[in-house]
Amino acid sequence: MADSRTNSRPTGDLLIELRRDVNDPLHRQIAAAIRAGIQARRLRLGMALPPTRQLAATLDVSRGVVVEAYQILVAEGYLTSRSGGYTRVAVGPQPEPATPRAEPTNEASIDFSSCRPDVSRFPRAAWVRSVRRVFNETPSELLGYLPGRGVPQLRVALAEHLNRVRGTNAHPDNIVVCNGYTQGIALLFQVLKWMGAKRIAVEDPTSDDDAVPAARALGLEVVGVPVDEDGIRVDVLARTAANAVVLTPSHQWPTGGVLPPESRAAVLGWAADRGALVIEDDYDAEFRYDRAPIGSMHGLAPELVMYMGTASKTLAPGLRLGWMVLPQNLVDLVAEAKVTADRGTPTTEQLVFADFLARGEFDRHLRRMRPAYRRRRDVLLEALSTYCPMLEPAGVAAGLHLIAWLPDTVDETAVVTEARAQDVKIDGIGTYRLSSKGRGGLIFGYGGQTEAAMTEGVKILGSVIAALAD
Repeated sequence: MADSRTNSRPTGDLLIELRRDVNDPLHRQIAAAIRAGIQARRLRLGMALPPTRQLAATLDVSRGVVVEAYQILVAEGYLTSRSGGYTRVAVGPQPEPATPRAEPTNEASIDFSSCRPDVSRFPRAAWVRSVRRVFNETPSELLGYLPGRGVPQLRVALAEHLNRVRGTNAHPDNIVVCNGYTQGIALLFQVLKWMGAKRIAVEDPTSDDDAVPAARALGLEVVGVPVDEDGIRVDVLARTAANAVVLTPSHQWPTGGVLPPESRAAVLGWAADRGALVIEDDYDAEFRYDRAPIGSMHGLAPELVMYMGTASKTLAPGLRLGWMVLPQNLVDLVAEAKVTADRGTPTTEQLVFADFLARGEFDRHLRRMRPAYRRRRDVLLEALSTYCPMLEPAGVAAGLHLIAWLPDTVDETAVVTEARAQDVKIDGIGTYRLSSKGRGGLIFGYGGQTEAAMTEGVKILGSVIAALAD
């Protein structure tokens, strides 16, 4: 009975198929396969082929068979070979450099987008030191599959940092590490829906790129609750019959209000009465300039509040590191959802950040960045005073952005559109309103812009607003 096996194996950059049930000699089959690859330009000019001994072992033939195939192709001019060197493809067009095609971009020269840190100030040297320690010292077992909560080292370091700096009441066992806020809020909403939740309350205005789309994607109803100068209106929240509320109490996004103690107590009272969850998004509270630190709501009632934080605003969004401090009854469920989603956040990144935290490098980085961001804020305020005196800045005491209210006579959409036409990108607050109406305003992010660019951008905006006000 004839042998009908087919060998089809990748051999480096080659795919050689051998039929052992035909009369065509094996060396001619190998030569034909390589010749076809060169003619189809799968094998490019200058490409090195596997050594004869390696290819012979891969295809389970004698080395002489491969040598004979290569000799045929060298004689035909398809290959070139020299003693002590690789056999290479000798014909074909000159290969083009393998450079990725640039993605299309619609970025403006001056971009006031909010919540963007200055990634050029990322503490690379300190981070690299932590990377080296992790790869030199990490036990091998930590590189396997881990529970959904995250590596113990990071959870311990986070609990210590958050309790000390943000006034949380965090325990390492109640922390789940995630890939940024967007994944964390989506995992939480999955669990809440499984537990019977139907309605999520959010501040109005609010960010439109994480909690709102995540809730709607799961079929949860989203209810906007208006905010005033201090934050969410608790009297309206009490009428929503929501199962959870997403808050930015330390620096409301985007208006910048700080939820006062009496309102925090009222929110917690509402949550206790309804059996609801308070989701505290503590997105940029590390950066404060003109006021005393504002502690987290989590420290007041950890059984009612789920605290969320990330490294996106403090270090770099590209790290994709976030964390949730959960009430005890949600920890295992959220950790299970995390495992189902992606088997866990990369271990090495977690360990590097744990080392970075434990050695005080994170604190040192924050101490360096606070005065830098404060200077940028001050330059922005000075520019607004000089070139846009008709605007009314607010929410300036902390964070990486401020809002500037427009006069009632100036249309927000027209300002944003005309500014974009003049290569200045800025968002209007109306983009982030769900249902409530209010004053027009512009959101100035200053974390990722140079002082000169901000001043020039504000000067352009001043001209735009003046023209529209006429």
